Amino acid sequence: MTSREKHDRMANAIRFLSMDAVENAKSGHPGLPMGAADIATVLFTRFMTHDPKNPGWPDRDRFVLSAGHGSMLLYSLLYLLGYEDITIDEIKNFRQLGSRTAGHPEYGHAAGIETTTGPLGQGVANAVGMALAERLLNARFGDDLVNHYTYALVGDGCLMEGISQEALAFAGHLRLSKLIVLFDDNQISIDGPVSLADSTDQCERFAASGWNTMRVDGHDPDAIAAAIEKARRSDRPTMIAFRTTIGHGAPTKSGTAKVHGSPLGAEEIAETRKALGWEAAPFEIPSDILDDWRLAGLRSAKERGAWEKRLAAAEAEIRAEFERRMRGDLPGALADAMLDYKRKLTKETPKVATRNASEMALEVINDCVPETLAGSADLTGSNNTKTSQTASVTPTDFSGRYIHYGIREHAMAAAMNGITLHGGLIPYGGTFLTFSDYARPAMRLASLMGIRSIFVMTHDSIGLGEDGPTHQPVEHLAALRAIPNHLVFRPADAVETAECWQVALESRDTPSTLALTRQKLEPVRTEFTEENLCARGAYELLPASDEAEVTIFASGSEVEIAVEAQKLLEKRGHPTRVVSVPCFELFERQDDDYRDAIIGEAPVRIAIEAGIRQGWDRFIGSDGLFVGMSGFGASAPAPDLYKHFGITAEAAVEAVEARLRAA
Repeated sequence: MTSREKHDRMANAIRFLSMDAVENAKSGHPGLPMGAADIATVLFTRFMTHDPKNPGWPDRDRFVLSAGHGSMLLYSLLYLLGYEDITIDEIKNFRQLGSRTAGHPEYGHAAGIETTTGPLGQGVANAVGMALAERLLNARFGDDLVNHYTYALVGDGCLMEGISQEALAFAGHLRLSKLIVLFDDNQISIDGPVSLADSTDQCERFAASGWNTMRVDGHDPDAIAAAIEKARRSDRPTMIAFRTTIGHGAPTKSGTAKVHGSPLGAEEIAETRKALGWEAAPFEIPSDILDDWRLAGLRSAKERGAWEKRLAAAEAEIRAEFERRMRGDLPGALADAMLDYKRKLTKETPKVATRNASEMALEVINDCVPETLAGSADLTGSNNTKTSQTASVTPTDFSGRYIHYGIREHAMAAAMNGITLHGGLIPYGGTFLTFSDYARPAMRLASLMGIRSIFVMTHDSIGLGEDGPTHQPVEHLAALRAIPNHLVFRPADAVETAECWQVALESRDTPSTLALTRQKLEPVRTEFTEENLCARGAYELLPASDEAEVTIFASGSEVEIAVEAQKLLEKRGHPTRVVSVPCFELFERQDDDYRDAIIGEAPVRIAIEAGIRQGWDRFIGSDGLFVGMSGFGASAPAPDLYKHFGITAEAAVEAVEARLRAA
C-alpha cells in the first residue's frame, strides 16, 4: 500500500504539471485535474491494468476522461506513467499548434487517449460502448483473452447533458458490471455553484436505472481505493460520487468557478506551491516521485505477458480470428461474396426499397463478417437492420449480435463509437434520417476521430409519405455531407446498396451514413460490373445517344426519375446522359480527369434529389437546374408528394427544355 505521504506527492505531481501547463498556455482548465488528482492517482497506481510500453494491448483496462476539458489530468498521467508519446515538451506545448496535447483529448494524437472528448456526455456514452464491447468479445473469446474494466471520469456537466441519461439507462439495463463511472462531484460549473441550475441527486438517479452507487471523499486515498475495489466486485455498473474540491490546494481560488476554466495566475500558483510544499520549478518532477510513477506504469507488465502466453496457447483458429478482428481487417471472403451477390442481383433485378436492399446485403455481409454488430434505436422493423445471424443481446446473454438501443439515438451513436474504438467489432445502428439530428454530435466525433462507425438512416425523404414533415428529412443530406471525413451514401437500387455497404465496411478511417428509402425503387443497375462503381462516388449510368446536350445528376430514389427523364428527352431529340451520384465525398477523392469527365461539357446540367439544393452546385454549377425541395414536406402518400413538389421526370424535362429554348 502506498503511504499517504507518497500518495500526496504523486497526486501533487499531477496538480503542478496541470496548473503549470495551463499557465504556460494562458488558457485551459486547471480545476478538474487539481481536484481529481487523488482519484486518478489511486486508480492508476492500484487498479488500472495497462502497459505504457504496449499501449494497444487488447485486454487493457480502458480509461475515458469524459470531462475532456480537464485534459491535463490525462496528459499528466500519460507523461508520469511513461507513455512515450507524451514527453515533458508536449506538456509544455499544451494547446499549441501541432502538439499532441490539444485543448481536449483527441483520439489518435497519442497512445493512451482512448477517445476524443470535450463535448460533455460523449465520453460516458463512449465508455458504455467500450464496456459493452468487452462483454460481447468476452462471450466470444472467453476470460483468457477478454476480461477487463472500463473506467470513465465524469463531471457535473457530463451528467447534466441528456445523453448521459440515455447512456446510463442503457448500461443499467444491460447490467454492464465491468463499467465504473468516477464522478468528480466538485459542485462547481462555469457559471458558479451547480445549485444555480441543478438539484439532482445523481446517486439516486443512477440507482433508479439499476446502478450500484457510492458516495466517497475524493481526497481520501484509502476510501477511494475501497470504493473502487467494491465496484469491481459488483454485479451491476457502478457510479462512485467522489466529493472533491475543484482546484484543490489553491489558497484563494479552490472551490470556486474561478479555477474551472482559467489559469490560476503566477501569484496563486506560487501560493499553491507553498501550501502543498512543492518546491520544484515549473515542469520539473522530483526524481523520486517520477520513479514512483514510472514503477506504477510497469505494474501490469507481468499481466500483459501472461495474457500474451494465453493468446499464444489458444487454438490457432481462435487466435487468428481474434488477432484479425483486433487489427480491424475484414475477412478475405467478403470481396468474392459481394461479387457473387451482385451477379445474383443483376440477374434477378429486384424492385425493392433500399432499406430492404440493405437488409438483403447484410444477410450476405453478416454471414461472412462475424464482427458486425447490428442494432437500432427501437426501429428494427423499419430500419431493416436485423438479419438471420443477429440474435438479440440481453442482460444475461452477450453471445448475440443485435443491440436493442431503445429510443436513444444520441447514446446509440456514441456507444457505437465506443464499440468501434474498443476494437474487435464493427457496429452499425439504425434510425430515421430525420433523427440524425439527435445523433449528429456523436456522428461528427466519429468523423473527427476517423473511425469505422456505420449509421443506417432509413426513410430518407418525402418518399416516406404519410408521417409528414416532422419525419421527412429535407436538409439532412446536406447537413451530413457538410461534416468533414464522413461518407454519406444514397444508393439508387439493390446493386448500389450492396456496393455502398462494401465501401462503408472497407473504410477503416471514415464513418459512413447510408440514407435509405422506405418506398420501392426500380432497378437501374441491370448489367454486372466487377468494379464497385459506387466507390467512385459518381459514375455515368446511362450515356447519351450522341454528343450530350443535357446531363442529369441524381442520387437514390431520384435516379429512377432521371432515367425516365432521359427517355423523354431522347425521344424529343435531346441527347442526354444520366450520372448516378451515390456519394459526394468519394467523388471528390477521384482525380481531376475522372471528375471532369463525369461532370462533362453538356450545355445543360440538372440535378434531381428530394432534398435541398445545397451541395449540388458542385455538379451543376451556380446556374444549373435543380429539381428538389426548397421547404418542408407534407403528410400524404409518397406518389402524391412527388407530384405536389414537382419532383418528376416531366418537371425535369420541362425545366431542361425551357433552358434550351432560352439558350
